[in-house]
Amino acid sequence: MNEAASSAAYWLPVVFIGLMGLAVLVYAILDGYDLGVGILLPLGKEDEPQRDTMIASIGPFWDANETWLVLAIGLLLIAFPIAHNLVLMHLYIPAAIMLVGLILRGVAFDFRAKAAVGHKLAWDRTFKAGSIITSLAQGYMLGQYVMGFQPGWQAQLFSAVSALGVTAAYSYMGSAWLVLKTESLLQERAVRWARRAGRATLLGVVSVSTINPLVNPAVFDRWFSYPLVMFVLLIPTLCFLAFIFNDLLLARLPKANDRHSALPFTLVVTIFLMCFIGLAFSFFPDIVPGQLNIWQAASATASLKFILVGALIVVPIILIYTAFSYYVFRGKASELHYH
Repeated sequence: MNEAASSAAYWLPVVFIGLMGLAVLVYAILDGYDLGVGILLPLGKEDEPQRDTMIASIGPFWDANETWLVLAIGLLLIAFPIAHNLVLMHLYIPAAIMLVGLILRGVAFDFRAKAAVGHKLAWDRTFKAGSIITSLAQGYMLGQYVMGFQPGWQAQLFSAVSALGVTAAYSYMGSAWLVLKTESLLQERAVRWARRAGRATLLGVVSVSTINPLVNPAVFDRWFSYPLVMFVLLIPTLCFLAFIFNDLLLARLPKANDRHSALPFTLVVTIFLMCFIGLAFSFFPDIVPGQLNIWQAASATASLKFILVGALIVVPIILIYTAFSYYVFRGKASELHYH
């Protein structure tokens, strides 16, 4: 009995950190592209038709994409309450700023179609501002997390680099999404955006990947211990190759019959996945780097067992709904209608 209880106490936190990691990864990919589309909105008066198409490309999905953020935060709260309190204590202000950005996006998305014609551009600007604010706030929070919430200008500088890097990465994801979902002049424009954003994202990934092991000795030891180094360095290698191949591919797009238009988005998803795996490898089993591991932060085993039942019902439902919605709205974006 004690053995079984001990086993559950060990594995349940691992299961929940896995579910939380899944939620964070899916959120970063799905909400990443719609934040990226918002960041990329062109604001010239002559760009209104392209803005409408860009908004239409995310219209059926953008609100539901944020479900994964709610799920991740909910799992953190109920499965790792000590970590939730510690993280929120340090990130209260940037989290509040992120919520302001998300509110601006939500209000602007609805009002742009219902306000007077002369006010539509103002709401598009609001949507773009909300997207930028949200992306910068999330990048800053990621930087603070990686630095273990250390005080000092070095941590702030790293967080600023992380904020810019995440914003560039979302722009990269958003432009790749537009390559997939649009046609003609907007698709050509999206290709140019994707090449520029991809290079900025590569610079951000290299910067963060270089600084992180230097400021975290434990991370350096984990990545560069022999013989493990022979295997784990495949992660940045694959990531770098995906960047290079995508840039070469984008230089040849768009092609006749829309060939290979889905490949850039697939490669950007691969890059996000590699970066996420690298981050998880750097810090697991810590849930707050250098301060708290998943077993120290976990709720009581009995509580985790109860919560697991709900999670095993809810998570597959969200996955099925998400897959179904993307299947229904597959194909190129058309004009967005409001009823």
